[in-house]
Amino acid sequence: QVQLVESGGGLVQAGASLRLSCAASGLTFTSYAMGWFRQAPGKEREFVAAISVGGGNIGYADSVKGRFTISRDNAKNTVYLQMNSLKPEDTAVYYCAARRGLRSFSWYAGGYEYDYWGQGTQVTVSS
Repeated sequence: QVQLVESGGGLVQAGASLRLSCAASGLTFTSYAMGWFRQAPGKEREFVAAISVGGGNIGYADSVKGRFTISRDNAKNTVYLQMNSLKPEDTAVYYCAARRGLRSFSWYAGGYEYDYWGQGTQVTVSS
């Protein structure tokens, strides 16, 4: 069965960095586009970043552009989210998600487009 396991969250001060990891199993990782989403208390889940099957095409939410970087290591079945210059408004539970990529260059920003989800990792940024 498919499992996505996030790690790397924590409590940091504003301006700090964190790197989230999402290890995938039970699927052919090289056939799946990956995404990161987040949900803050009392708010709806929102798109953060996504990466295509091959890793050559990437998309970001405007709120994280220039600060966050998504990447993937297909040899390790892992997708990463490097988060720099963290702000208190980045506080949320971060989820990774996977869906079969229809085309090698496609990335997906809609949560409804994803088939599998991890359980999330908490990121808290203090001011």
